[in-house]
Formats: sequence, C-alpha cells, structure tokens
Amino acid sequence: MRILHTGDWHLGRQFHAVSLHEDHDVVLAQVEEAIAAYAPDVLIIAGDIFDRATPPQTALRRFNDFVRRVGATSGTAIVLIAGNHDSAAQIGMMGVLADPDRSLVRGPLDPEEKPLLLSDEHGPVAISALPFSFEFAARACYGNDDISCPADVLREQVASARRHLPDGARWVVVAHAFVEGASTSEGERPLTRAVGGIETVPSSVFEGAHYVALGHLHRPQAVGAEHVRYAGAPLAFGFDEEGHDKSMTLVDLAADGSVTTTPIPFVPRRRIRTLRGRLAELLAAPEGSDDLIGIVLTDETPQIDPMKRIRRLYPNAVQLAYERNATAGEQRLREGRVALQRPQEVIVNFVGFVREQEISEAERALVETALGDMVVAGEDA
Repeated sequence: MRILHTGDWHLGRQFHAVSLHEDHDVVLAQVEEAIAAYAPDVLIIAGDIFDRATPPQTALRRFNDFVRRVGATSGTAIVLIAGNHDSAAQIGMMGVLADPDRSLVRGPLDPEEKPLLLSDEHGPVAISALPFSFEFAARACYGNDDISCPADVLREQVASARRHLPDGARWVVVAHAFVEGASTSEGERPLTRAVGGIETVPSSVFEGAHYVALGHLHRPQAVGAEHVRYAGAPLAFGFDEEGHDKSMTLVDLAADGSVTTTPIPFVPRRRIRTLRGRLAELLAAPEGSDDLIGIVLTDETPQIDPMKRIRRLYPNAVQLAYERNATAGEQRLREGRVALQRPQEVIVNFVGFVREQEISEAERALVETALGDMVVAGEDA
C-alpha cells in the first residue's frame, strides 16, 4: 500500500500581512504532481487544512478545486481530518457527499471511530482518521468526565478505533497532536485551553499502529519511533523556519506492516530569508528579490525611513530590527533564563523591589527552607 502523507497547509494564511495565495497554489500543484508521478493509493491530509475556523472564500475554493482535480485525474483515495485551526463542523460537512469507498473525512468526534478500508495484494489496510478535539467536546462525546488533557482525548479515540479493526488488517492512524519529544516552530498554536495544561501525548498511545500520520507540528520528523511521523507544513510560516527543508512523505506499507518512508521535497515559490548589514550596503545590492525578507540593520544610529527604501529592492520585506536592539533583547532573555535556575534569588529580588529594601537574613532562610521542602515534595511525588 502506498500512502502520500501531508498536512498543515494553513490555506488562507498570511506571512506578516503578505498574501500566500500564489505560494499555496505552487505547493498544491506539487502535491498533484506527486500523485501523478507516484500513484499513491491514498492521500492523507493530517489537519490544519485552513488557517482559521472561518477561512476566506478564496481558500475554500482553492481546496475544493484541488479535491475535484485529484478525484477526476487519479484513483487516489483521500483521508483528511480537522486540525486545531479548522472548524470541525465545516470539515465534517465536506464529507457528506463524498464517496465512502474512496474517502474518509472526519471533523467532529464520533464515539465509533470506523476506518476507511482499502486493500492491496497483501490484504486489507484500515485507516483510522482521528480529528483534533478539545477536552470539553471529548468529555461530552465519550461520556467520560475524567478527560482532562489531549493525551486523554487521543486514548479514547484510539480505543474506539481499535474496536473497529478487522482481523489481520494493517493499521494506519491519522491524528493531529503534539507528540512528546518532537521539535516545534513558532507558528504552532497550543492544543489545550487550560492555563499551564500539558498538551503533549506519548507516542505509546498509538501502540499497534503500523504507521501514524501526524499533523500539527511544521517540521518533517519522526518522533518516538520511525513509523510515527510528521510530514510538516509545505511552507515556512515564521522566520525561525528559515532554511528548513519542507516536504511531503511517501510511505510504502509492506505486507508485514513495516514501512519505508521517502521525503518528496517542496520547492517554494518564495523563500524566507534574513538579510543583515548596514542600510547603505543592502541598498547597493545589484538586484532585489521577491522573497519574504526580514532585515537586521547593523548601523549604529537610526536610519531615515529604512523600510520604505529597502522595499524598493525587496517589496516583501516584512520585518526590520537594529542588531544592537536585538542583541540587548537576547541578552535580557538569557539573563532571565539563568535567573530562573536560581529561584531563591528571583524571590529575594522581587520582595526587595516591592518593599524597596532588602529582606532580612531570617526571611532569606525561610525562603531557602520553603524551596527545599518543595524539592523534597517533588522527589517524593
């Protein structure tokens, strides 16, 4: 069985107020080219199809046109789920008229997670599509008031899906989650609404699955095991993703359930880049660029109207900072992190600031004792 795994398209998203419509057209065309070249049995879109619950009409049309073209030009089945950026109800409605033998579209939760069943020369493959859901909706769906975190939600979904597996079927799970140990990017929204809530889930929750097609995190990566993978987003959505390779994942599922994965690179229409230097040096460049640009000026003094002048060469320059300011901010951040490693000093300094006088030695000893008791309690827990 051959699977093409992608996700986190975020159709309708902008990059610092710059439209990405044409950038999305380019990567969607590359998905279609991969379908034509590799003839996968199924295309998996692992959530965050849209960037927000009420996407613009242009994003809806772009996705609907893509699905129609894939259906008309290939025999590839489609499995897609709602992510945390999507409207579950809207995604669910997309599956109302879909062919149940060639598609599985999952928006809202269902207490009975029935798979899409496909077959190859080695027998059946069951694909369970587990849409993202917040805890309150999962408590109502499964009648379990003990659900308190994303891991609890997924355990209920996986348990329901497991009940519907045919004997001897190889099992593929599609989910939208933050698996422990994975690398993040700045553009990802938290998956829990609880302040201080734990949003990660262990990879062991997917025990028994032969391949786990994940969405949510934007970097292509395996986590916990080689068969538990994020395809990543097709585009970079933050400057922290500068230089990162983007890809979709081609998965070949063997008769024994083992998988071979091959990244298929995306070639973006524009790159995300940071340019650093004095304003005069940047303006002296022989030619400009349509890339999405962040500027870091090394000038010692403020320059006159720098962004307006830079945009004559780089019309998509979207961010400007002076290196001296950025360096000072990074230093304060480092100092703050170091301070957090000495909590007693943080407390002492805070109390002294509020009182406008230093705390006494007796009070300092009380702070040390209280922190020591907390450490002991944590070790005993």
